[in-house]
Amino acid sequence: MAVSFDLFGTLVRAERLDDPGAAIADELAARDVDVPADWDQAYRERHIDAPEGAEVPLPAHVAAALRSRGIEAPGNAARRAVVAAFDPDVERREGARRAVEAARERGPVGVCSNTSAPELARRTLLRADLGDAFDAVVTSVGCGWRKPDSRAFEALANRLGVDTAALVHVGDDPETDGGIEAAGGRFVDVAETTLGSFPAWLEAQDDGVTGR
Repeated sequence: MAVSFDLFGTLVRAERLDDPGAAIADELAARDVDVPADWDQAYRERHIDAPEGAEVPLPAHVAAALRSRGIEAPGNAARRAVVAAFDPDVERREGARRAVEAARERGPVGVCSNTSAPELARRTLLRADLGDAFDAVVTSVGCGWRKPDSRAFEALANRLGVDTAALVHVGDDPETDGGIEAAGGRFVDVAETTLGSFPAWLEAQDDGVTGR
């Protein structure tokens, strides 16, 4: 059995930006990028066409929003501004460590997370003291696809060396995390099976396989 976990809302609690566009604008200005007067509108507009289910990296969106107003961000200023803006305080949820350890006793373990901000998942796992807990971490900004698109789960399954049908995905959002079922795997909703009770859930699956 291979197990994957959603990150935000499942393994950790993290502050959410009330106004991401404004936070990014502040970081752009701190890097001497001219922020247009109508930045709020520019940030909310769609600038990059992407296939259904695809993730548009936030730095690419920010750079395109600036270009739409005739502004070129020098170097990697857009990326650095996004990384700096998305720097939340993080709290590991109760039972997370034991849930991951119990999963590891049965096979490979990974994270499958929707985030358009680069580096955010890695820094979050480090701050939650989970940086070394996983065999693979796949984000939508990294693989190019957002849950519930099956290609996000397939990317993680490939990294773990298993078929997608062998994947159990633990998450807090039936609409996104529940997409694993369309990919042939199994969804565990933490609203019904908490992280604290997940080790017992795994034991029950063991009993079902062995006929005990």
